[in-house]
Amino acid sequence: MNKWIIVCCAAFMIVSACSKKDGDERKEQPKVEKQKAAEQFPLTGMEAKKDSTQRAIAITVNNHPKARPQSGLAEADIVYEVLTEGAVTRFLAIYQSEKPETVGPVRSARKYFIDLAKGYDSLYISHGYSPEAKRMLENGVIDHINGMRHDGTLFKRVGFRKAPHNSYITFDKIEKQAVDSDFEMDKPPKPLAFLKKEEVESLDGESVSNMTISYSKDAVFASEFSYDANKEKYTRSTGEVEMVEYETNEPVLFDNVIVVEAAHHVADEQGRKEIALESGGEAYVLQHGIKKEAEWRNEDGRIVPYEDGRPVKLVPGKTWISIVPEMAIVSFGEK
Repeated sequence: MNKWIIVCCAAFMIVSACSKKDGDERKEQPKVEKQKAAEQFPLTGMEAKKDSTQRAIAITVNNHPKARPQSGLAEADIVYEVLTEGAVTRFLAIYQSEKPETVGPVRSARKYFIDLAKGYDSLYISHGYSPEAKRMLENGVIDHINGMRHDGTLFKRVGFRKAPHNSYITFDKIEKQAVDSDFEMDKPPKPLAFLKKEEVESLDGESVSNMTISYSKDAVFASEFSYDANKEKYTRSTGEVEMVEYETNEPVLFDNVIVVEAAHHVADEQGRKEIALESGGEAYVLQHGIKKEAEWRNEDGRIVPYEDGRPVKLVPGKTWISIVPEMAIVSFGEK
C-alpha cells in the first residue's frame, strides 16, 4: 500500500513539473498578432483608413441642359439616372465615402427616388416634390431635408443660373441640419459585394468600349459611356459633350456602368411616371472594358444585377446605374 502511495506521489510530481514546464514554454512563446483586414467603404469597396460609420446621403440632382455641368457628382459612390417627365432624366447621387463641398443643382423628389434612397438607408435631400412624393415625405417614410422648407437658408440660389436650375446645398449645411433634426448619422449602409484585384483582371465577356442609351429621338438626354483603357474608368457624355465637374472641369469617372430595363407608365397629366422597380428584368453590366448580359432584381430597394443565379460583384470604385424604359435603345461598339 505504501509503495503505491509513493509511486502515485512521484508520478503526480513529474506530471506537475511537466505541466509547469509546458506552461512556462507557452508563456515564453512570442505573440503572433493577427493581420487585421483593411477596412472598406461599403458602397465602393475602396480601402478606408478606419471603420466607415457614416450614413449614406442621397441627393436628387438636376440634369436639364440648363443645369449642366453639375457640382459634386464625381464624389458620389453611386449615381442612378432615371426618367422624370417626358424624356427628361434626373440623377440620384448617393454619397458615403466622400463628401463634396457643394452639390447641385438640387431638384425635386419622386417616389422612385425616395424608394432607391431608402434602399441604402440614406438621408434624402431634394428641392420640391411630386404630390405622391410629398405625401411620402410628410408621412416620415424617410429622413429628409427639402428645399421647399429651407429655400434661401440651407439651400442657396446661385446667380449664374435661373430657377429651377439654381438650387445648391453644401455638405456642411446638410450635416448641421441633420444634427438639428436629431437624425442618426452614424449607421453605414449594408456593404455591396466587390471583386478582388485578380478577379478584375480575369473578367470574361464581350470586349466593348462604348455604349449609347437613347431614350427618344431627342438626343438632349442620350447617354454615351466610353471606356478609357489608360485610366481603366468610364466617362459619360451627352451630345459629344463630356460630363465634368462645374468647379474643376474634370471628368466624372466610373468603374461600373449598369443598365436595367423596367416598365414605365405615365402617371398624370404632367407626364410624371410610375416605374416598376420591383419587377426585375434584363440588364447589362460594363466593367473593365467588358460587357455582360445579366438580369436585375430589387433587393430591399437596391438594384442588383445577377448572372447565372449569383449577384454580379462590382469593380471597386464608383458605380453608375441607368434605369431605362422598354422603348429605350441601347447600343454597343468599339471606338
